[in-house]
Amino acid sequence: MRTYLSRKAFADSQGWSPSYVTKLGSQGRLIMSPDGKSVDVDATLAKLGKTADPSKEGVRQRHVDTRTQRDVRSQVTADAPDTAESQGGSSDYYTHKASREKYLALLAQAEYDKVCGNTVERQVVEEATYRYARLLRDSVMGLPKQISSDLAAISDPWKLERELSDRLRKMLEDVTKLGEDDLNKAMTE
Repeated sequence: MRTYLSRKAFADSQGWSPSYVTKLGSQGRLIMSPDGKSVDVDATLAKLGKTADPSKEGVRQRHVDTRTQRDVRSQVTADAPDTAESQGGSSDYYTHKASREKYLALLAQAEYDKVCGNTVERQVVEEATYRYARLLRDSVMGLPKQISSDLAAISDPWKLERELSDRLRKMLEDVTKLGEDDLNKAMTE
């Protein structure tokens, strides 16, 4: 059978201030009853045990000792079941801390790569690539209008092929220079 208490009664049963219980609720560390009005004592204590910062254990123990010595409550125990140790696994605190450190390291690595110029912003490169592709398409589509009259006057197939190849090569070189400049400018922004 589960034990449900109001927030104030839960705070009193643990020897905590009601504001601390409110803080636990805002951190998402309180397990509430299905109606949302009462605290599930056993589940909350278990969750607090899993999510507690082990570096604060000395402070927690000192507070328990002080409360016991003052005899404020005869049954004050802040001992929550340590399910991580009993199951042989690592605690949730360490898992979350390791995950957080990993993502912070990845973020620092990404920022370092960006500063060193090893990475660029994707959107800028995509826009430059789009402009370059349009320039290439427009140049290729406009080439027949530029060279049609010159090619019509050539009757020798070998000269026609050479002229067409030369014009295509020149047009592609021009587009490459323009596109390269545009892409370099986009990557250094």
